[in-house]
Amino acid sequence: LSPEGRSLKDEDVLQSLPVGTTATLYFRDLGAQISWVTVFLTEYAGPLLIYLLFYFRVPFLYGPRYDFTASRHRVVHLACCCHSFHYVKRLLETLFVHRFSHGTMPLRNIFKNCTYYWGFAAWMAYYINHPLYTPPAYGDEQVKLALAVFLVGSKTRKIPYPTRNPFTWLFRLVSCPNYTYEVGSWIGFTIMTQCLPVALFSLVGFVQMAIWAQGKHRSYLREFRDYPPLRSPIIPFLL
Repeated sequence: LSPEGRSLKDEDVLQSLPVGTTATLYFRDLGAQISWVTVFLTEYAGPLLIYLLFYFRVPFLYGPRYDFTASRHRVVHLACCCHSFHYVKRLLETLFVHRFSHGTMPLRNIFKNCTYYWGFAAWMAYYINHPLYTPPAYGDEQVKLALAVFLVGSKTRKIPYPTRNPFTWLFRLVSCPNYTYEVGSWIGFTIMTQCLPVALFSLVGFVQMAIWAQGKHRSYLREFRDYPPLRSPIIPFLL
């Protein structure tokens, strides 16, 4: 209803809009668009397949003598299972769980997003599955601790409200617990693999999710006057 206002919903009826007998509607050209489902499936399928190429050491990655060989380190196989589980879970959530507030996004964003996800997947997979990869400094204890952190972070993706389930209690302290858990799972993966590219991927992801969480938090504060004052955007009591 105004150039700076929010877009009308698809289900809005002209007769029910808060206007008089006349109204001016503004139309915005969104440019080339692509569906959110397509974007998510493309973003998540790429890292899954790319990582497996390095895990199975297909030709031209590490040299002919290492083609289709397996790592001798258990943590490498565990890391592959965790990474694959994470992205398979995301693909299934995209198909059967997520509900998108908007049907499409700008087409140009898919290239930026895929560069981020696919590029980091190739970078971390190259080092983790490298024939010269060395396991974490503190051995199995470090791997087991990291696995526990990863599984806790991967346990719950979407939390509507706190219940008796302990994985939902974080909602009492943060506005976007799904981002908090997401960051936690990648921190666990970083500790498990002790790999610098994974740490950088986790850091970049945290920065982006913190920006999204702060935006959603501000939106909640504007929309709900009685919004719980103790909640932070993504990290309890800090951020």
